[in-house]
Amino acid sequence: MTRATCPCDTGLPYAECCEPFHLGNAFPATPLALMRSRYSAFARRLDAYLIATWHPGTIPGDVVTDAATRWTGLEIIDAPTPAPRRGVVEFIAHYREGGHDGELHERSRFVFQSDRWWYLDGEHN
Repeated sequence: MTRATCPCDTGLPYAECCEPFHLGNAFPATPLALMRSRYSAFARRLDAYLIATWHPGTIPGDVVTDAATRWTGLEIIDAPTPAPRRGVVEFIAHYREGGHDGELHERSRFVFQSDRWWYLDGEHN
């Protein structure tokens, strides 16, 4: 296990934060934890994890991270307590691509099904 800080900006070591999810040793217990683990998967280019956590009913035909994009930070805007089977997380993900800084502002929807949280879809702001 690595001692590096987790990309999801919790300040925790990766091994104590998102790595157990990425290795399949645990499932995120909340929509916020799932969203953070997905951000870390984008940052670490873990396409298989992104596919495994995307709801089968909404997953696009291709999920491939872009090697030219470097994810540089995550801001949580809103993460209200989820309803029993639905959750929402609003965030801004910062990145650098082609020598330029950018950000992705999204309000993501999650659903609890089959004893775990799934990423359903997101609305970009």
